Amino acid sequence: MPADFHEVLFPLDVALRGSGGPVRLTEIVALASGREHRNSRWADSRRRYDAGFGIRSLDALHAVLAFFEERRGRLYGFRYRDRVDSRSGPPTRPIGPGDQPLGLGDGRTAVFALAKTYGSGPSAYRRPIAKPVAGSVRVAVAGTEVPPAHFACDPETGLVTFASNAVPPPGAPVTAGFAFDVPVRFDTDDLTVNLEAFTAGEIPKVPLIEIVP
Repeated sequence: MPADFHEVLFPLDVALRGSGGPVRLTEIVALASGREHRNSRWADSRRRYDAGFGIRSLDALHAVLAFFEERRGRLYGFRYRDRVDSRSGPPTRPIGPGDQPLGLGDGRTAVFALAKTYGSGPSAYRRPIAKPVAGSVRVAVAGTEVPPAHFACDPETGLVTFASNAVPPPGAPVTAGFAFDVPVRFDTDDLTVNLEAFTAGEIPKVPLIEIVP
């Protein structure tokens, strides 16, 4: 694994009660005519989270502090489970091998990268998935599920590799279903906790930001 990324999951009970979502950076220039010129500075969205909303007890607070110290603040990245968006399909639907398109076979290519597509048509957004949950990936070629023995998926990169006797033939759609985590880091080097305020119901801020691992 990269030296600056730890393949560990942020405390799940805290993450599942956190808040956050995708962020984009758009430049807007207003013209004298009243029209606007808009330009997206980022090709991909970047997710921000505040895990503080998930801290409901002193034990949970202690677990987050320990996790923060082990990551040395902003130094090391880690995995975070987004409760709203952590599967190839809707949260309440079982993972299926046909959930997301990965590409078309050509009879030679054996490696395909996991991705999740949002929307449809020419404006659809294709998001690379680099941190699938180990053991969750299901793959299909031309609508037929591929046995687990005929492919492997690296949980640290999201690359699906077919066995030499199972390379997708020319024109065959390759699809996959999976669960995944978001690679993030702490977006602060200091966590300030006022214990008196915490016991009175004030939630500490624990900012996280998505990274490219």
